[in-house]
This record gives sequence, structure tokens and C-alpha cells, in this order.
Amino acid sequence: CHTSRMPTPKGKELAQNLPREELTHLILKLLQAWKEPLSHFNQHIEHHQELSDDSLSKAKQISNMVHELKTGVEKSMGIISNSLNGMASSEAAGLSISNEANLMSDSDFIHCFRRDSNKVQSYLKILKCRIMPENSC
Repeated sequence: CHTSRMPTPKGKELAQNLPREELTHLILKLLQAWKEPLSHFNQHIEHHQELSDDSLSKAKQISNMVHELKTGVEKSMGIISNSLNGMASSEAAGLSISNEANLMSDSDFIHCFRRDSNKVQSYLKILKCRIMPENSC
């Protein structure tokens, strides 16, 4: 996975110990790291004649969701990260995305995206519990 060298907490307990700002920054980095590869993936799958319109639509929805989620995290947490917004996604992640992500097979790409999506979801749950502890977290 192109984000595998990105330092992330190994396990829920370590993630829970990260300060709110650091965890939010990590979420933003993961989301930013997927912006460009998802765009390339969408372009790639548009040329697959065997894919249904439904599959193509879902791929575009995922890309839009990542963009909206990144924007929402920035707004809701009150963080406008000029350093992340001003950088290309590969620079934001500190990785060479153009080569590594684009060379993955479709199944590897989806596996990596699912792995990182699960991380983002877990980190968001941790933040939600910190912000709204009344939710019985």
C-alpha cells in the first residue's frame, strides 16, 4: 500500500492516546494521500468496458466521499491546514504515490483503500467519543 510507510498508531489503545490535534492531522493526511490515487483509479476504471454503470458510479461516489470527508473534518475540527492544502497529495503523505499507487492491481488498490478507510473510521470514532462522551463510547 502506498500509505504503509505513513506512521499510524498500531492498535486502538495507541490511537486513543494521541492528542486530538495529532489524530485529526493523521486523518487529514490519510484522506489527502488518497485524493490523487482515487482520481487516477476513477480514470482507469472508466476505460473498463466490462464494468457496469453502477460500479463506475460507486467509484465516483467514493472519491467524492473522501473529498467531502476531508473538508468536513477540517471544518468540524476547526483546523485549516495550509501545509496540507498547499501540497500535492504525495507530498502531504511523504510518499511517492504516483508510482506506487498507480502500479497496484485493482484488487490491491481496493484492499489498501479499505484498510485506510477502516483506520480513518476508527480515528473518527475516537474523536467523536472525545468530543461527545455522552454517546456511551
